[in-house]
Amino acid sequence: MKAARVTALLRAMVHGQVVGNAIRVSLFVGTCLNAINQGSQIWRGDGIDWGRFLLNYAVPFLVSSYSAAKVREAAEG
Repeated sequence: MKAARVTALLRAMVHGQVVGNAIRVSLFVGTCLNAINQGSQIWRGDGIDWGRFLLNYAVPFLVSSYSAAKVREAAEG
């Protein structure tokens, strides 16, 4: 990928609408993933794995923002 395309993609990823939508997706999906992956630990009161906890929110955020940026890039031509 050329540097100009990467820069354009990163700019699209930090666009206000893209970030707002990615945050909403991340909160929903991340909460579901944490409930599935660490629900029993949370329910029992055991410590949770903070690395996994953060990744369960970060990955949906990044996937959502990347996908939206690619759609914006394609729409702009």
